[in-house]
Amino acid sequence: MRQLVLFIVTFILWLLLTFTVSIQFVIIGVIVSVLTSFLFAKIFVQNWKKFFEIKRYLWFLWFLVVFICECIKANFDVAYRVLHPALPIKPGIIKAKVNLKTDIARTVLANSITMTPGTLSVDITGEHIFIHWICIRDENLEASCQRIVDTFEHIVARIFE
Repeated sequence: MRQLVLFIVTFILWLLLTFTVSIQFVIIGVIVSVLTSFLFAKIFVQNWKKFFEIKRYLWFLWFLVVFICECIKANFDVAYRVLHPALPIKPGIIKAKVNLKTDIARTVLANSITMTPGTLSVDITGEHIFIHWICIRDENLEASCQRIVDTFEHIVARIFE
């Protein structure tokens, strides 16, 4: 069953990436998906039943909406800082506690933070993530940390855990 789930996921991903349904691309996609599913199913698919939970896909759609909104806000913030004559930045690295249990969830959270302009995930150590931020606004670092992490953490947890 693991192979079947990975085959379906990789084949759908192949169709989305090639964005064509011509017979050559479909045959190549089937071949690549079969090879991938037999070689990597034991590594990547730990709990295959999670792939069939529709609520995870709905949470993923909500994650995309939240991520796009946060990206737009961050782009305006960075543009303001770049265009302002005084260049009002206060960079620093903050340490945030993450309550996610799985490595994939932590990785998705770190990448989401990195892809938001003005922030960069530097390291994940245990249950902490170190984030470089272009402008630390609060004197209370705990509040700054949680403002960045909390935006995505509860949604990522519902998708991957």
